This record gives sequence, C-alpha cells and structure tokens, in this order.
Amino acid sequence: MISISTRSLAYRIGTRDILTDVTFSLEEGDRLAVVGVNGSGKSTLLRMLCGEYTPDEGEVYIAKEKVIGMLHQDDAFNVLSLDSANTIVDETVLGQIYAIFPDLCRAEMKLADLQRQLDEAPSDDTALLSRLSSEYESVNTRYIDGGGLHYKSRCRSILKDLGFGEEMFDMPVSKCSGGQRTRLALARLLSREPDILILDEPTNHLDTETMEWLESHLASYNPKKTIILVSHDRLFLDRVTNKTLDIEHTVGKLYKCGYSQYVIEKEAYRREWEKKYEIQQKEIARLEMIVEKYKNTPTKVAMTRSKLKAIEHMEKIESPDRFDTATFHANFKPNRETGKEVLRVTNLEIGYDKVLSKVNMEQFRKQRIGIIGGNGLGKSTFLKTLVGQIPPLGGEATFGYQVDIGYFDQQMAQYNSNKTVLDDFWDEYPTLDRTEVRSSLGAFMFSQEEVFKKKVRLALCKIFKTKPNFLILDEPTNHMDIVGKESLEAMLRDFPGSVLFVSHDRYFIKQIADALLVFEDGE
Repeated sequence: MISISTRSLAYRIGTRDILTDVTFSLEEGDRLAVVGVNGSGKSTLLRMLCGEYTPDEGEVYIAKEKVIGMLHQDDAFNVLSLDSANTIVDETVLGQIYAIFPDLCRAEMKLADLQRQLDEAPSDDTALLSRLSSEYESVNTRYIDGGGLHYKSRCRSILKDLGFGEEMFDMPVSKCSGGQRTRLALARLLSREPDILILDEPTNHLDTETMEWLESHLASYNPKKTIILVSHDRLFLDRVTNKTLDIEHTVGKLYKCGYSQYVIEKEAYRREWEKKYEIQQKEIARLEMIVEKYKNTPTKVAMTRSKLKAIEHMEKIESPDRFDTATFHANFKPNRETGKEVLRVTNLEIGYDKVLSKVNMEQFRKQRIGIIGGNGLGKSTFLKTLVGQIPPLGGEATFGYQVDIGYFDQQMAQYNSNKTVLDDFWDEYPTLDRTEVRSSLGAFMFSQEEVFKKKVRLALCKIFKTKPNFLILDEPTNHMDIVGKESLEAMLRDFPGSVLFVSHDRYFIKQIADALLVFEDGE
C-alpha cells in the first residue's frame, strides 16, 4: 500500500530553480534516504512533504489518515502547553514529552476528577454513583485503548536512550542546551510514532552510543510505517534505509537500494548513460557529415532533408557531464619518503591541568590510523600534543626520520579571514604564479568565481601544497557533505604517506583506517 508519493515536484526561489522534477513513491515499511550535495534542496523537499512549503509545480500524495511527523535540522524546541486554556503547563523535560499526548493527559485529569467525585459522593445516592461510575468506565476504556497504560514508560525509556538520565526529567526545558533541546524534540517525535517519520539530520548532537541506539530503533520501527531521512552519516544510512533518492542538479532519481549499493548502481547508471550519449553523438556526427557532403548536390536534396529531420526528431540524450557532481581531486606527492617508523609514543600523558589519557603507540610508513573513543578522553588533545600546541604532562613522542607533518584541526574548519581565498593562498605561497595558484585551488573545487569566497577546503589545500609525508587530521570531514567526504577519502587512499586522524564518521573511518587507536578508561 502506497504511504506517500510525489509527482514532478518543483520549487523555486525567485528565478532560481531549487527542485524541478522530483517523482517517487513509497510503500508502508519503506525507509528512504534523501542524498545530495549541500544546497541541493534536500531540506526543501522534506518541508514540501510535510506541507510546510507549497510546491510551484507537481503534487504530494499522502494516504488517507496517515499522520506525518518531522524533525527539522537542529530543531528549535518549542514548549508545549496541554491546551489553549493552559490547563496544564509543565515545562520540565518529562512534562514536555508527556504533553505530546494531550488526549491521554486530559483523560488522566478527567479520571482523577471523576475518582474524586466518586469518593465524595453520598453512599446512598445510587443514581449519582451510577452516572459517575459509567462515565469513569467510558473515559478509562478510551484511555486504555489510546495507549494510556504504556505511553509514559515508552516516553521515559526513549528519553533515557537519548541521553536524558532520570535526574534530568524534572529539569526545566529553559535550562537545556541547544543539543539537548534537539534530542528532546527527537524523543517527542519518536514517542508519538507517526505513520510517516521525516528526519532531517537526526544524528546531529548524538554521541556514538546514542547514534547506534537510534539506528537500532529505526531499523526495528513499525514495519507498517514509513521513514524518510536526510543524513551525512553514510553508515547510518546503510543500516537504516532500503531506498535512496538522489537529488542532483534539481532532479530526483530513486534507487531501490541502500546507500552503498546506490553508489555502485549510480556509477553503473552513469557509465551506461555516457555510452548511450557517445553512440548518439557519433550518429549525429555521421548524419551531419552526410548532409555537409551532399547539401549542394541537387539530386541529393531529399536525402539531406531526411537526415536533418532524423537529427531534429531524435530524443536528445543530455551530456552526463551536466550532471557530474562537483568534487575535489588532487594527487599531491610528498617531497620525500620517511623511514620505516614515523612515530613512537611512550607513556605520553596528555591533558591541560590534569591527565586525560596515557598513550602508547607506534606508527609505520604508509599506515593509516584512525583514532576513536568517547568525548572528553583527549583524542584532539593528543594530536595537539604531537604537533607541539600543548606540552605533554609526561612521557614522550618521537617522530621518525625525514617526517614532514601536515596538520589540520577543528579550528581550521571554522576558518575566518577577511582575505579572499585567492589572496590568502597566494600570501602563503608568494613565489607561485597566478596559473599555479588557480591550479592548486581548482583541485579543491575553487572555481573561477569561488576562489574569492572563504571555504573550509582552503585549509586542506594549503596543507597538501606543503607536500607532507605524514598527515595529522582532527575531524577533517566536519562541515563536509557526502560528496566532499568521498572526495577526501579518494585522496587519502591515493596518498602515499602516513595518516593519523580523529573522526566520528564511522563510514569514513572504515574507508581509510587500516588500524585503530582506541581511547578508553584513560589509556
């Protein structure tokens, strides 16, 4: 049974097309991932599906009596009152999640009131007792049928799974952080269990353990209900979804598979498209050559006209280059090769005013080590200690022979400068000519116009230009869309040097790391 579908959806802002042709159909139980580069219209599509935006063309069909619930990206939490008369206003964490079940809350108040009236009614007033008992039974039946016996335990369980300990249940929402408010909005939505669950970046503000719980929860979500989600976490998409809607250059194409298989099928589709395009272009060239050869021959006029009509009536296949997703690509080689051992760490105590962790490790040439572990254990502090930004509290770290370090940290991901990208890069490498500068920037997707904008990729471009043989990277995929992550993965796989990196992106780690350094229990 179809749960939700779209036909030729289009949306514009002024004269700019955001979406021009999005058509898909989902059945009950489908789990759809919506993917595309940043700014491709993914969030706009979700807002059209839930009725917040009106499409300029096309339509959205939602099956009768299906209820939609949507979590926006970094959802701003709005405090709920039970009803317009403010009969109950409980602004605590637990009160706010209960408030999404107003009918059950009102039923509880009604039952409490009827019980009070029954307790106070004269024992000899049988008519009053009968009426109150009948009304109590009627309300109680509706309460039980509506899930009244279980909704509170479900709400409390979901709150705990999303990182709210019982000590936080009575905390006012006004004292919650932005991340806590977003998780509370997610808890409210999951507790409601809408028929069509729409999630825009639901893994924001979730640690690894909570993210894995959400994966499991969504994977076992009611099989008669539908999920639509946007996420840059590719492993999350793989584990939760079974269909993928790819939005590229305003057009949507549905793949009936999860993310990793979609990547394979999209590449095969593009190759087949390129083949058909090349065949058609060759046929057009052949016909045009015949026309050019015989256009001035009187006896061939009819034939040349038929060839021109054949070209005119062809259903033209667009060049696949038009839909080629922009990516950065570079093949930077180190200036020199290191010795066999590039790093040895012995009883290195890291931290600021106290020791967060003690590290022992060694890394060899061409090895790619991913660093993982819980928050606050010193993963980023470890990298800062290695590059000399923070002094060690004990122990030592020694780099091997001819090691040239290229270091990227999270502050670079928040890069801010009044200079243009072009001037900033040129100031760093003043001996380069304009062509060399533009060539280097172009490898990181800075086009003719874009070199005058401030971009995170500039930091990576600078690092690679120094031609290091040992990359130390702290969360390099932060603020990147999926295309950017895949591009960086390809570059690192081709990089002939060594890599040591911190990342929370499990798919990225799986693609790059051949070993893991795990921070746990202070070691």
